[in-house]
Amino acid sequence: MSKIGIIGGSGLDNPDILRNAQDVTVETPYGAPSSPLKCGEIGGVPVVLIGRHGREHTIPPSQVNYRANIAALQAEGCTHILATTAVGSLREEIRRGDLVIIDQCIDFTKQRAMTFFDTFSPHDPRHTPMADPFDSTLRKAMIDVCDTHSFSYHPRGTVVTIEGPRFSTRAESHMFRAWGADIINMSIATEAALAAEAEVPYAAVAMTTDYDCWKEDEEPVSWEAILAVFKANAERVTTLLQKVIAQIG
Repeated sequence: MSKIGIIGGSGLDNPDILRNAQDVTVETPYGAPSSPLKCGEIGGVPVVLIGRHGREHTIPPSQVNYRANIAALQAEGCTHILATTAVGSLREEIRRGDLVIIDQCIDFTKQRAMTFFDTFSPHDPRHTPMADPFDSTLRKAMIDVCDTHSFSYHPRGTVVTIEGPRFSTRAESHMFRAWGADIINMSIATEAALAAEAEVPYAAVAMTTDYDCWKEDEEPVSWEAILAVFKANAERVTTLLQKVIAQIG
């Protein structure tokens, strides 16, 4: 049977979705993960949940120990990882509250540890292919659930991941649009790269909460606005996770 890891992003790290939940403390060669793992089940499928930013959202995106989070889920036996994230839209047609089943990423981070390969074994360099960073089977399962439930969603999208915790300047936001990015956040490219190195299938669903700052007829993004949209629509993402887990479990 599969064991599913869930990395919960802003507003979606609530352990109440699990049955028979218990905390498991894990140490990794890369230090401690963001929080103890919450292990339980959804629909009879074993699930391990971790809040990316800690249970009280106290860890800024630039300080998340992404390596420890992925390593902890792998050590706990997770065969797949599903991630959730709040994102800003860089496209008019991607509206607030829309879901995006991400298929590509651009890494614009600058200072975080983002590889397990700090050194190479002699004559054994490790360069992980990343042409398609998100698992196609998991993405198809997400798309099928969105179709079945008539969710407002986009079946593909390119996310640009910035360092944070600050938001973009208007010039940066326009640059990311020119690069071909559709949405923006502060975590997903890092996780996707590490999951690929760990050889654990990984996919992410994004919920659009704002228009970053490129759209000059809108107020620039704020944390309060992000949380308001995410909380209003979190039930759809929870349903998506539950149905996908039932498909792949």
